[in-house]
Amino acid sequence: MDPNPDDGFSTYVRQVRPELRRRAFLLCGDWFEADDLTQQTLVKVFLQWPRLDNREKLTGFTRTVMVRTYISERRAARWTREILADRDPEPATCDQGYCDHQPLLSALDRLAHRQRAAIVLRFWDQLSVREIADVLGCAPTTVRSQTSRALATLRSLLRRDSSSRGGGSQGLVRQ
Repeated sequence: MDPNPDDGFSTYVRQVRPELRRRAFLLCGDWFEADDLTQQTLVKVFLQWPRLDNREKLTGFTRTVMVRTYISERRAARWTREILADRDPEPATCDQGYCDHQPLLSALDRLAHRQRAAIVLRFWDQLSVREIADVLGCAPTTVRSQTSRALATLRSLLRRDSSSRGGGSQGLVRQ
């Protein structure tokens, strides 16, 4: 019998938390929200932990939980009664080298939530269209159209931002 009552969950969290937090940041674009999304994801995985038989597939399950939580939270945010401020209460900090990609991250912030999720899963997590469809719970054709629209929007936004700054991010946009 395992002396640890959580049956390996704490070990799993220590192994995956940094990567989960990075993925959460790519999804929501804010480190504070990323911490919240990571925590929500881990709570949901913990609640399912006793029923998870195939521990080798935990990465995919956890990714799916995170992306679906992200989309669900964004959908629910339309109905919230909270009043959002124009600025953060604390200055934004750059973490783990993401400052180098600020133009791209700013453009990602302007995508629809499902499009942003499709881009993150496709290009950061390098999942196939079929795998993304499974995570998002939609058809592969929907993933392809969401990705295509998102890429077109990103190119347009990056070109516009680049021209307004004098060409600073030309390396990010394929001509």
